[in-house]
Amino acid sequence: MDPYIKLQLNTLKGDLLIYRNMLRETAKDIIGQGFSDYPVFVAHQYEVNLGEIILDRKELGTSWTIQASTLEELVEKKVVEQAKVSLFRDSYKDASEFACIFMITEKGGHFVFYPYKGEQSTNSDISANGK
Repeated sequence: MDPYIKLQLNTLKGDLLIYRNMLRETAKDIIGQGFSDYPVFVAHQYEVNLGEIILDRKELGTSWTIQASTLEELVEKKVVEQAKVSLFRDSYKDASEFACIFMITEKGGHFVFYPYKGEQSTNSDISANGK
């Protein structure tokens, strides 16, 4: 794995330890209110036009801002190609157990699945895949 991406994942992982309960509740709300069965959290350190800000790094003194989005919005904004929706759904992990994070860095976007449970996740629990 690229050292830059690995460093970004480590800083994101630290923030997700703080954010995970809020992310879990937001995912439940997105699904429960019928917005989507595929909530996606956009993690960034820049301004992006995806979803709604739920955790602002500037206000919280953390490294990453998190915005709540959905697979449907990512398709609409052409972040995920329509032809790859089925593959995305097949790869998507249980939203009650994992947060689906779209991590945006200088080197592009990467999907990360972060487990809500446990103090630390293993390398197999959190990894980046380019979009």
